[in-house]
Amino acid sequence: MKTKMILTTALTLITMSMFAQNNDGRIPAKGFAVFEEKGHFQPYNFSRHAVGDNDIQIDILYAGICHSDLHHVFADWGAEEYPMVPGHEIAGRVVAVGKNVTRFKVGDYAGIGCMIGSCRHCDACEHDLEQYCEEGAIMTYHGIDRFNDNEHTQGGYSDTYVVAEDFAIRIPENADIAKVAPLLCAGITSYSPIMQAGVKSGDKVGITGFGGLGHMGVQYAISLGAEVTVFDITEEKREDAMRMGASRYVNVNNPEDLKGLDRTFDFILSTIPAKYDMTMYMKMLKLNGQFGIVGLPAFRNMPSLTVADLIFQGPRKVFGSQIGGIKETQEMLDYSVEHNIYPEVEVIKANGEEIDKAYQNVLDGKVKFRYVIDMRTMK
Repeated sequence: MKTKMILTTALTLITMSMFAQNNDGRIPAKGFAVFEEKGHFQPYNFSRHAVGDNDIQIDILYAGICHSDLHHVFADWGAEEYPMVPGHEIAGRVVAVGKNVTRFKVGDYAGIGCMIGSCRHCDACEHDLEQYCEEGAIMTYHGIDRFNDNEHTQGGYSDTYVVAEDFAIRIPENADIAKVAPLLCAGITSYSPIMQAGVKSGDKVGITGFGGLGHMGVQYAISLGAEVTVFDITEEKREDAMRMGASRYVNVNNPEDLKGLDRTFDFILSTIPAKYDMTMYMKMLKLNGQFGIVGLPAFRNMPSLTVADLIFQGPRKVFGSQIGGIKETQEMLDYSVEHNIYPEVEVIKANGEEIDKAYQNVLDGKVKFRYVIDMRTMK
């Protein structure tokens, strides 16, 4: 009898604890966070908002490590809020759906990219460019979710996420799920400007910076029939570039490699996350060639073009691009799976030491080409 009473009391306490956690509908979550600028990753328990009528809940399987995660953790782009759970390259399974959800059902693969909300009614949103929302896109982490009590968003280095179905990406069941997550940032960030530039078969395309973004840009440009030249600062990636189908590799620290390149390219995509000579690449464009920029270095280390550069280089076009809208992101993912275009990844376990080590390798340029955290291994 005494044993039965003890068990009953224990079960009651457990039930009460679970009710205390969930009686407001919030979803318990756990992940890895930094608690100060340039801090180390540590386990972190927090919660997500309740699954609303138009929301889905995703159990996260894989989360990619993007270079921009490092910029936020290190406050390279301005003041940040801590604790911070980074991660905006998220792939997982749907485990709950709101009553109005029509695009997803429990058991489907689903992904989340860099943003989880926008006003939906401004000019940018009405043209499927939610990333440029006039009221501000809501970022997947380090953002303020004005539709959910202004809570601070936390990212994908965690076990679960709740998101409006309109900002979730459908992942085909036949996708290589361990490699999908980086497509939701690195993929769309390189795909979108290539599409904006109208790259077509026979075009001569340069991809500057051969990292997480650059190696995706190479694959997309080649899939469209372009002749691709890769630019980087080391010899270590030459073999990889040629293996992926590049017709030429240029080590910009080797003057011989740079000879004869002026006025030869229809389009150059810059993914470089550090200071570099932008004018050198402008000179490599044909007249009416285009220079697309997606690499965003730390503010203290920003490259620049002068008005003189723009005027004296003549009719060459320079434009920037920030990820892509939800519609284009879905288009990119479907295209990638159909054409078997994926990032080359190294999958690591979900623990603080592994993530810290991966960050250092990204800083040192030692990753080929994207780290992905297996969130299923989190204890």
